[in-house]
Amino acid sequence: MIKQISLAVLLASASFSFANDVSDAAKSIVNRLVIYDGRYEKIDYPNGDVSPNRGVCTDVVIRAYRKLDIDLQKLVHEDMKQNFNQYPSQRMWGLKSTDRNIDHRRVPNLEKFFERNGKSLSLSKNAEDYKAGDIVSWRLDNGLPHIGIVIDQKSKDGKRPLVVHNIGFGQVPEDVLFNWKMTGHYRYQP
Repeated sequence: MIKQISLAVLLASASFSFANDVSDAAKSIVNRLVIYDGRYEKIDYPNGDVSPNRGVCTDVVIRAYRKLDIDLQKLVHEDMKQNFNQYPSQRMWGLKSTDRNIDHRRVPNLEKFFERNGKSLSLSKNAEDYKAGDIVSWRLDNGLPHIGIVIDQKSKDGKRPLVVHNIGFGQVPEDVLFNWKMTGHYRYQP
């Protein structure tokens, strides 16, 4: 019994530590000067990225995980190659196969990847349910998908965790958790 409890405590501690690492990685890439630019670009593979002074919301997630030596470009590409029909690329963009230059930079693909490979958590209006390191996705008022990472800093009133995202004003932490219709809540630890 003691060994089982110790293992459970150890696993919980490791998950908490990793979640804090994700939060710290997201904070480390905060940069208001990143220009919002989602144009298609041929990039290296694996570990490819667009210019560091450009990016979109998905690049926040990709760059934060890359700080932890986790290449979502490669992981998403490999999962999509094996499970292409489970991803929205054909339905949404009319694609017939994967594209390692852009697939990981599309919110619906990241949502599907985290559903398949991480832990999907319930959506709620309770700020306590969102922990540092969690990934949250939304549909903006105009219907466009958006994504960000919850960090360990709170809103000015102390009631909500901040989210690092990029919606056009750089890679920034903001009090936006409940600003739009939430469509996904994930914890991803490979």
